[in-house]
Amino acid sequence: MTEAQATPQTGKRVLLAKPRGYCAGVDRAVQTVEEALTLYGAPIYVRKQIVHNKHVVRTLEAKGAIFVEENEEVPEGATVIFSAHGVAPEVHEQARARSLKAIDATCPLVTKVHHEAKRFAAEDYDILLIGHEGHEEVIGTTGEAPAHIQLVDGPEDADKVTVRDPEKVVWLSQTTLSVDETMETVARLKKRLPMLQSPPSDDICYATSNRQQVVKEIAPQCDVVIVVGSRNSSNSVRLVEVALDAGAGTGHLVDFASEIDDAWLAGAGTVGLTSGASVPDELVQEVLAHLAARGFTDVEEVVTATERLTFSLPQELKRDMRTAAAARA
Repeated sequence: MTEAQATPQTGKRVLLAKPRGYCAGVDRAVQTVEEALTLYGAPIYVRKQIVHNKHVVRTLEAKGAIFVEENEEVPEGATVIFSAHGVAPEVHEQARARSLKAIDATCPLVTKVHHEAKRFAAEDYDILLIGHEGHEEVIGTTGEAPAHIQLVDGPEDADKVTVRDPEKVVWLSQTTLSVDETMETVARLKKRLPMLQSPPSDDICYATSNRQQVVKEIAPQCDVVIVVGSRNSSNSVRLVEVALDAGAGTGHLVDFASEIDDAWLAGAGTVGLTSGASVPDELVQEVLAHLAARGFTDVEEVVTATERLTFSLPQELKRDMRTAAAARA
């Protein structure tokens, strides 16, 4: 029984998680598309979703961004932006072959994992990449050293791993995974491979870890936890799982307030609310208004970390922005 169920309710409340929403990498990626549209004019092509959020993609489309799956869909010589999730080296080569003006909006924390993969491959290590099969970030990282990398998709996959030399093996991970599940996977791997090395620093990004930590804090008090985020957003899906594992009564993922089913709230005293790292806060505010209209007017923000990290825009875009500014002057 949760605390909310065990204690008589004086009113319906919302525990609002903080940190939530946009991380530095997402903010940089979205700003990259907006600045490119301003600088070069529409259309600007974006390979894959710039970030995994329906609202963000629709908003940028309305401003003139065209989202494509592959470089072949971009007219020769046009501008293309690579998404925050990163791409394999062959994608850069394809862009050069089509004379595309490529702007790389890969999150610097994903780029860090790419550099680690290249370095360990150059030293002839076997690399165990913990992540979800088919995720764009995993595809991009694997492309850096396909002959050296094998995917480990969760703890169950750990028993299937084979390596050439058990003394030359390292694990890396997708940046948006569940921290707890990743550590469980690593523990399973180390039972079979005691000499398994860890990355020089955490691959799971600060924003993913912080958002999971505050959800763990509020979940035991919540009858319901609502996570605002899209279903193709790995970190948003993980937040629901973390909430349930930490003791929430139920957990639900929604893109918009309109998707909330009133049946979820029936009998609830405390609702937890957070959002994935690619979600603008206006969508959270709409959920708060939706909940307030149903009696959840007492909002308490629970803060477990303060985030101040920012990333500068891609160098190729900054260079063109400086050139344009100088021309205007």
